[in-house]
Amino acid sequence: MLDSLLKAGADATVVEAPSYIAGQWGGDGPVATRTGPYLRRVVSRTTIATGEEVSRALAYARSSARAVARLAPAVRADILDRASRAASAHREDLARLLALELGKPVKDGRGEIDRVADTFAVCASEARHIGGENLPVAGWSRGIGNTALTYRAPAGVALAITPFNAPANLLAHKLGASFAAGNTTLVKAPPQAPAATAAIVALLLESGLPPQAVQLLHGGAEVGALLCAADEVAVISFTGSAETGRAVARAAGAKRLVLELGGNAATIVCEDADIAQAAKECARTGYSNSGQSCISVQRVYVHRSRYDAFLEAFAAAVDTLKVGDPLDPATDVGSMVDDDAAERVVSWSAEAAASGARVLRGGTRNGATAAPTIVAGPPESASVVVHEVFGALVTVLPYDDFDAVIEACNASRYGLQAGLFTRDMGRIITAWRELQTGALIAGGSSNYRLDHVPFGGVKDSGFGRETPRSMIDDYTVVKTLMLRGLSVWGDASTADEGTGA
Repeated sequence: MLDSLLKAGADATVVEAPSYIAGQWGGDGPVATRTGPYLRRVVSRTTIATGEEVSRALAYARSSARAVARLAPAVRADILDRASRAASAHREDLARLLALELGKPVKDGRGEIDRVADTFAVCASEARHIGGENLPVAGWSRGIGNTALTYRAPAGVALAITPFNAPANLLAHKLGASFAAGNTTLVKAPPQAPAATAAIVALLLESGLPPQAVQLLHGGAEVGALLCAADEVAVISFTGSAETGRAVARAAGAKRLVLELGGNAATIVCEDADIAQAAKECARTGYSNSGQSCISVQRVYVHRSRYDAFLEAFAAAVDTLKVGDPLDPATDVGSMVDDDAAERVVSWSAEAAASGARVLRGGTRNGATAAPTIVAGPPESASVVVHEVFGALVTVLPYDDFDAVIEACNASRYGLQAGLFTRDMGRIITAWRELQTGALIAGGSSNYRLDHVPFGGVKDSGFGRETPRSMIDDYTVVKTLMLRGLSVWGDASTADEGTGA
């Protein structure tokens, strides 16, 4: 299956991306097509899962959970290591699929596949370290004479709902960690990237993943709701918008949830910052993947004394970005996911301009390709400040006081990551403590992530941490064994008892 997916992408023919249910590729539901946002033609085709197929997938997952759980961690780790090497070997073809379906520049696609390889390798390492504890029960009088042990057992059936903006790597996180923990996983693919998702599933299967360990279903909100509400599912990992995240939580009920939701990332540039470096970094990370990242640079707050200098350097850096064909290795900014997404950038920049802001660059689109847009000095009530743009637009605002800019950053309902350019360690510690975000990137913009470091937010950015080690905690349950009357700690309650006096 992997070869056919990749060959079709290379031959510029329509890629058939079937479901994978109960160990079989196929699907009987209505056909759905994906039109490439840059190419403006159908690039992939799949079938929407029917209600019967959802029921069959859930029944198969329930019956398969025990077989997957019984695989030794070393076996799981070896499979994930092979998948890591396979991702690297197929880097170019997988990056091309991402460019075809999403308009993502192939250079960004290569970077995503590099991260897929790293993520599988990290999941393999974490699988080898799953263990438990010998609890210090004898530290309290009622525990004397006993031993308590724990280990982390698989939760059973996991559901992974992945987004379009990084469909390969975020699937690697969810599915890789779930399998490392010993679960079987149901994958609900994003409608915008059926072929890229199917390719990662096929790559894992060809690396030795047991058929019982994964199933892939295509569809929209209706399919997702059926899966979320299913009693068979023990834990759900979802990445997407805050609004959809709330719908997932409502449908899921009393299940474990890891929700990685939206963002409105702020980056602060202090008066002691290297302005040239900060401008270049914000330009590079504000428009990569056309700004379609929950940690993409959206709001840049610059100290007023350096504001004009930053704007000049930032605009110059943006001017160097090449916009165009995502299959061109030189392209920096490709298409957004669809025309509506690009129109959001245009309309919100126009709204800001009507309120007194200056649109220094962009504010236009060609189909789904939004020109990199700079909005300077909008009011705090503007959509580009208040809401998640999730597009090729960066807002630059001046500030005067460090405490006040912290408050401005925290005014957002989101709290995923923030960036800070300063040489002042005191400010770094203050920002780390006071910013209402899951992480602070000091010496860089908000848009930086290492896949083996905890990642997640607060407020409407969700909860839980999506990195293999943290996700294994969410994908497992702690099981305790209490040994009454058997103690590795010693069972004497007085010194006399210990000496036999």
